[in-house]
Amino acid sequence: MGQPAAALTWNFACPDWAERLKAGRSLLPPLPLNDNEADRAVAIFNNLRLPDVPGQPLMEDAAGEWGRDIVRAIFGSMVDGERQVREVMALVPKKNAKTTNGAAIGVTALLMNERPRAEFVLVGPTQEIADTAFQQASGMIDADPYLKQRFHVADHRKAIYDRVLKATLKIKTFDMKVATGSKPVMVLIDELHLMGSISYAARVIGQLRGGMIANPEAFLVIITTQSDEAPAGVFKTELDYARGVRDGRIANARMLPLLYEFPEAMQTDPAKPWQDPRHWYMVLPNLGRSITVARLIEEYQAAVDKGPEEERRWASQHLNIQIGLALHTDRWRGADYWEEAADPRLRDLDYLLDQCEVAVVGVDGGGLDDLYGLCVAGREKGTKRWLYWFRGWVYREVLDLRHEIAPRLLDFERDQDLVIIGHNGGPPLDDDDDAEAPPTELLGDEQDVREIVDIIGRVKDRGLLPDKGAIGLDPEGVGALVDALAEIGLVHPQVVGVTQGYRLASAVWSLERKLKHRMAAHSGAPLINWCVGNAKAEQRGNAVIITKQAAGKAKIDPFMAGLNATKLLEANPEAKPPSVYQRRGVLRVGMAR
Repeated sequence: MGQPAAALTWNFACPDWAERLKAGRSLLPPLPLNDNEADRAVAIFNNLRLPDVPGQPLMEDAAGEWGRDIVRAIFGSMVDGERQVREVMALVPKKNAKTTNGAAIGVTALLMNERPRAEFVLVGPTQEIADTAFQQASGMIDADPYLKQRFHVADHRKAIYDRVLKATLKIKTFDMKVATGSKPVMVLIDELHLMGSISYAARVIGQLRGGMIANPEAFLVIITTQSDEAPAGVFKTELDYARGVRDGRIANARMLPLLYEFPEAMQTDPAKPWQDPRHWYMVLPNLGRSITVARLIEEYQAAVDKGPEEERRWASQHLNIQIGLALHTDRWRGADYWEEAADPRLRDLDYLLDQCEVAVVGVDGGGLDDLYGLCVAGREKGTKRWLYWFRGWVYREVLDLRHEIAPRLLDFERDQDLVIIGHNGGPPLDDDDDAEAPPTELLGDEQDVREIVDIIGRVKDRGLLPDKGAIGLDPEGVGALVDALAEIGLVHPQVVGVTQGYRLASAVWSLERKLKHRMAAHSGAPLINWCVGNAKAEQRGNAVIITKQAAGKAKIDPFMAGLNATKLLEANPEAKPPSVYQRRGVLRVGMAR
């Protein structure tokens, strides 16, 4: 009999993970594992053969320790018939044998299994990745006479059947049906980062988790590379959770994190220390086996020669560098300095207003398929820096019309930087759902306009709006907002139209120069980072015009609101002197207008 689970300590935090990576040590924290069972599972894993390499070497020689860490943790954590390590998330760069290790874990699970007719599921995000996983798993069986006798491989079904216990390992492509009627003992998800843009991904994974509850020995393994875009959707959710567990911020966690990534300071340092190949060993757990530093140096140099966009994409995939902005080749030049100008304190609008001697507001409206963008920008006391705060609004139908960005919009809503009008907090609808979205007229009664006016009213209450050029609007589609502003006493010349197109070129240039010389700062919110990454700069004559990088899905409206606000700051608006009441401390923020 094992020791009662309550008497054991299962703490998955690993606060010294950065030091472990530097020292080349395992990321597996101290756990009260059953060493006999852990060693038996590792022995099975080690004796599997790599099927697609000359000589078919044993996994003992071909696999790095990170795969054995997963096996040891999962199969050594059974206490009184219940598995204590029920989930593992491994973040591992490309070419570190992720899919191969995943297949080996699946075969190991079949051999460690004691439940008759148990179901094991290996899920790939695409048909190609699922096919590769199946070929690796079936190849390991074909390479061993005993396994070939023990298991039947059904190529047409991409399934492996255990002739003894009638258990099944199925390799599936991720879709809505992957969880239908499933009560799996194991779920292994390969390359979760590719599912970040799938609107229903979180729901399917939730259903898989729910199906596992029936089996006390069930476990989930996620093995993935970093995304080549800013993390979004289910990938962002799971990665943030795993980091919270690793760093000790989340107690009583369900997931064991094994994240091979550089510390945040190394990733965000303007000097980019991660570019030095001497540091790469930290995040390459299969180094010297499936990959070498020399080979990576060649590939990295080829990526550098193609430009910053390809360099960042390569680094995200091969070094797990997290991308904050999509720096494409025709990007706005200011994007190169954007991330360095982030100040998280500016996520708080009141903090920005406290720092400023004068503030203006830029607004960019649009159709029902666009975001309604707002930017409050101010000139900082003393330094004269330009400070920026952003928010967006979007109608709930866009979650269904634009499935590819729906997970990202939901992330922004959770960040409280985007308001999804009419959204009740649930997932977006899917094409095959019977339910329908409520009609637009019931979703908010122009909630975006009302909330924008409320925010502008807060700035007005502070006495920070100049007498001229205080609110700059894209003239298209803002009639309702103009009327609502008039109701609180804001009319021309405080409310002005900002001509778009080439006439915004001066704002484009002014802001990028301010960013380069560290005379502008912004909140660093994921919403505005995404919008800046989507912005495409087009040279037309002597002017630069900002447009969308990809029509339909790449929204930039809050950024355009920022350019409208910048146009007003260019006019050097005059700050109002404090009233006698403010000087005496009689007038307080929040008093009636």
